[in-house]
Amino acid sequence: MSNPVVVFNTSMGSFEAEVYVDKMPVTAGNFLSLVKEGFYNGLHFHRVIKDFMLQFGCPHSKNPKDPRNGTGGPAPNSAYEIPGKGPAKRDKTGSIPDEHTAKISNEVGSLSMANAGPNSGGSQFFINTVHNSFLDWFDLSTESQHPVFGKVIAGLDVVKKIEAVKTDSNDNPLSPVQMVTVSVK
Repeated sequence: MSNPVVVFNTSMGSFEAEVYVDKMPVTAGNFLSLVKEGFYNGLHFHRVIKDFMLQFGCPHSKNPKDPRNGTGGPAPNSAYEIPGKGPAKRDKTGSIPDEHTAKISNEVGSLSMANAGPNSGGSQFFINTVHNSFLDWFDLSTESQHPVFGKVIAGLDVVKKIEAVKTDSNDNPLSPVQMVTVSVK
């Protein structure tokens, strides 16, 4: 089975990413389940930091100026599918377990699970715009541990265009950047 490709249609253009179900089935399965539910459609990038990353996936970001942006995730105890293993359930906070298995670095264009500490990843993820190896779960120089579950394979120029938008003091784009649709190709 080959890895699926996901198409991200944004208000600034489209890009595509391979999702690593072969190496990161729990994290990839969680993400793909949310994609298939339409969870990401209509959300906005709520955190954009030049020479670092673009963060996305908070359900509160349907309103790009909602002060809760960056704090939301999937519904508590909601179901998702782990490819090759079957159904699984998110915990009481809507989070999935950390998947520290494949040593894939936070390189340019990689999709990485955002979190607020151990076992707190849900729907939010970020796209690295530079190599952020200090965020690798296997880099013990910091406490940050962000597993990579995919990589942009087409349209990196769109990612770089989004990276260049002007932001406010909270790294929120001044002109909202919407994720119109996210779908499996």
